[in-house]
Amino acid sequence: MAKNSVNIDAQCAKILSDVREGRFSPLYLLMGDEPYYPELVCDAIVQHCIPEEEKDFNETICYGGEVTAAQVVTAARRFPMMAERQLVVVKEAQQMKGIEELAFYCAEPLDSTVLVVLLHGASVDKRKAFYKAAQKVGVVVDSPALRDYEIPNWILSYYASRGLQIDPQAAALLAESVGTDLSTIVVETDKLTKALPEGAKRVSVEDIERNVGISRQFSIFELTKELSYKHGTKALKIAAHLGNSAKFALPMAVSALYTHFSRILRYGALLERGGYPSPEDKARALAGVNPYFYKEYDTAVRNYPVRKAMAAISLLCDYDYLGKGGDGTTLTSDGELLSELTAKLLNL
Repeated sequence: MAKNSVNIDAQCAKILSDVREGRFSPLYLLMGDEPYYPELVCDAIVQHCIPEEEKDFNETICYGGEVTAAQVVTAARRFPMMAERQLVVVKEAQQMKGIEELAFYCAEPLDSTVLVVLLHGASVDKRKAFYKAAQKVGVVVDSPALRDYEIPNWILSYYASRGLQIDPQAAALLAESVGTDLSTIVVETDKLTKALPEGAKRVSVEDIERNVGISRQFSIFELTKELSYKHGTKALKIAAHLGNSAKFALPMAVSALYTHFSRILRYGALLERGGYPSPEDKARALAGVNPYFYKEYDTAVRNYPVRKAMAAISLLCDYDYLGKGGDGTTLTSDGELLSELTAKLLNL
């Protein structure tokens, strides 16, 4: 898992532990391109901050498009009614006018108020006063978006946190199907666990295929694998099937292939230095790859040494341009372009 995702996961685990034990900060600024962690923290605060019988008088939940910062400050400066604390939550705060005015409240926050400012897929300006004040008096969760190649390792870690073991191939297949939206991965996992036999702790490729509704046989993950081994017939068959899918888009396929061949290039360049690379150097060259798949890259780097890997990346840039309408024509479909690209990659 990437360093940033590890840090945000550990930070949020600590916040959730504190919240469940009744320890709250006067302010939570929850933001970032990936909304999963900010929303996870916000939901936990709402669940644990105010007892159910006190919520009517001491819990205020509003939306940024419906309030101003001045109104939020007024609400936050009220005292709780016959209770230890009150909770004020602003959701979709990126839509709120004058959000920087909250910096004035941060100068003297009330100990009896827990103020939560939740931005969805957005962040405040880190150069300005509100962000700096929030860091001093409260808790800031800044959740970065994960790159596509980081998702399989995030899935492995997330499943482990739920007491499940998912096969690396299954994690890669789930990542390919769901994409980089962590909330969607969580939803699919909830559905999957309900379908597993009672007491089952291991998730296989077959479980993903059966319950998420995707096939390993026809996936970008399998296409990159067959290209690594230069299994021409299988690779062309997968490319043709993917290209005929109603939802197929060439730029997304090219992006996955580009990530794959970039790794091959980095690994090949490392091997060209001479000698057998250390485990640390190999892990850096194959960043984002589970060690389970190292054997595939050992083969791929022989089939695509540095010069061929560079030629592959050049091809991918050309087809990315074509897939985005760069030639100005629509005579060739995305599916036909993928089959053509696959054939050229096999022939390098």
